[in-house]
Amino acid sequence: MKSIITGGAGFIGSHLIDSLLHEGHEVVVLDNLSTGRLKNLLDSKDKIEFIECDLSISKDWASLFQEANWVFHLAALADIVPSIQNPNEYFNSNVIATYNVLQASHNAGIKRFIYSASSSCYGIPDVYPTPETAKILPQYPYALTKRLGEELVLHWAQIYKLPALSLRFFNVYGPRSRTSGTYGAVFGVFLAQKLAGKPFTVVGDGEQTRDFTFVTDICHALLAAAKSNKSNRIYNVGSGNTVSVNRIVELLGGDKINIPKRPGEPDCTFADITRITDELDWHPKISIEKGVKELLANIDYWKEAPVWTPEKIDIATKDWFKYLGKKS
Repeated sequence: MKSIITGGAGFIGSHLIDSLLHEGHEVVVLDNLSTGRLKNLLDSKDKIEFIECDLSISKDWASLFQEANWVFHLAALADIVPSIQNPNEYFNSNVIATYNVLQASHNAGIKRFIYSASSSCYGIPDVYPTPETAKILPQYPYALTKRLGEELVLHWAQIYKLPALSLRFFNVYGPRSRTSGTYGAVFGVFLAQKLAGKPFTVVGDGEQTRDFTFVTDICHALLAAAKSNKSNRIYNVGSGNTVSVNRIVELLGGDKINIPKRPGEPDCTFADITRITDELDWHPKISIEKGVKELLANIDYWKEAPVWTPEKIDIATKDWFKYLGKKS
């Protein structure tokens, strides 16, 4: 078996490499290293083929698909504020690149195509746990572009019979999550603050809850999707639980400081995972307690991460409040 992972030098992609190599796959990684890190590939670099390329530009990389069996399309730009500031860049990376990868897969007769979608497409849901049939209400360009990519995938499955599935990930965390770039995911922020001896910056009162899903559970879901005979389907991938940010602070241990609540963010994310458990026999295995323990055991990974203070966060999120705040 030969598998292609776009974005394989990134957080989820590097863990998926480990899973595929364990199952004996030949693995090809396509990544432009805009957010991925070669450091994530240190343990696998001699066992994979790595190609640095821009998937938003159709070039020779497409020829690599001719002998591949599975494609996992994980490459994307994330984060809210940069997507507001640079929507063109996000459209190219998350929509145009997805189109190009789909075309390469279709032309090569790929056996399975798995797309990494985002639960941000639900916006602020009115149903919890949130099923795949909930309204699509993206609140910012990142969420919109990931949804547009998903629409392309499902359309190629419908029209061109590409055997494709879309997995909507909920709040993925774990070792190798991003350590640099714009202010973003809570665990990366908190772990750098803990190493620096700074208080955790808790948004609002900290009672908002998130469906934190450990990265190895995500990888098992990706493999379950690839091994299935399903096509043209969407699956939520979550932990089966929802945990408050205050509980995360308790587990990490340390002081906290509260910063203003942000517009466009739900008070809760909580995946209804009935469909994926019933149809793909996938079940999450890692509790939040076990997952946080694993993070703390690998905390040195975040030594190079930026340390966010309330003042720095205020500057970094000005456009967030400007564009997503309620209009007067």
